[in-house]
Amino acid sequence: MTSVDPERASLPFGGITIIFEGDFRQILPVIPKASRAQVVSASLNSSKIWDHCRVFLLEKNMRLSSGKTEQEKHEIAEFRRWVLDVGNGTLPNVHPDDIISDPEVVIPDKFMIRARENPLKAVVDVVYPDLAKNIKNADYLRERSILTPTNAIMGDINSYILDQVPGEEHSYFSQDSLVDSEGDNNDFGSVFLIEYLNSINMPCLPKHHLKIKEGCVIMLMRNLNQIMGLCNRTRMIVKRCFPNSIVCDILTSSQVGTTHIIPRIEMEPSDTQ
Repeated sequence: MTSVDPERASLPFGGITIIFEGDFRQILPVIPKASRAQVVSASLNSSKIWDHCRVFLLEKNMRLSSGKTEQEKHEIAEFRRWVLDVGNGTLPNVHPDDIISDPEVVIPDKFMIRARENPLKAVVDVVYPDLAKNIKNADYLRERSILTPTNAIMGDINSYILDQVPGEEHSYFSQDSLVDSEGDNNDFGSVFLIEYLNSINMPCLPKHHLKIKEGCVIMLMRNLNQIMGLCNRTRMIVKRCFPNSIVCDILTSSQVGTTHIIPRIEMEPSDTQ
């Protein structure tokens, strides 16, 4: 870029506009086994290019912008303000004298679902009322989802909802094998039995046993064809199940309603350990 302007040699990226997007208060860099100080020092705010950045704020929550009645709009606006206060750290700490531990805040009762006997049923009934009657309604499914903090809770909720969906359950099993980067001339692979490989549950790989039904909602976990809308985190509805593939309709994104075949795919974990 110095051929355009010699002063650009001293600018980051040669003076080209670069956009960094995301909620940096929630999405921190992932450093395995790192301390809190190491994570903070690796964040974008600690980078030497941060002084050259100009911050733009998105102040309207598009996911919480709809409301049919004035009361619903008021409740959504109140919840939106509370979420922002949590992110900004302006809510009072339950233990103000504790400056070492992470602060704890009180969640108002109106933002909580209390259930002593069956919490899974309580959450599903609130988010998916009359699920069996609306299971074929794409608009009903598109407007609803349950976010979970861990994969274990996600598995419990998925299993419970799948039991509520009518129809035959289809099972798919992975074909696990061990890849030795040092070569195939040793007995390294014989140490780990197939049963052990089947029991490994990693965040970057699907479970060994996948259960789905026709009509249930699934999420694509990798980019297959971005032009056709088959991107990571795309939600889809299962239409047909075959031994080595499933036929799905896209539920979200710009390619809503298009039909695609998702085949079996070879995957390797990104975590080399």
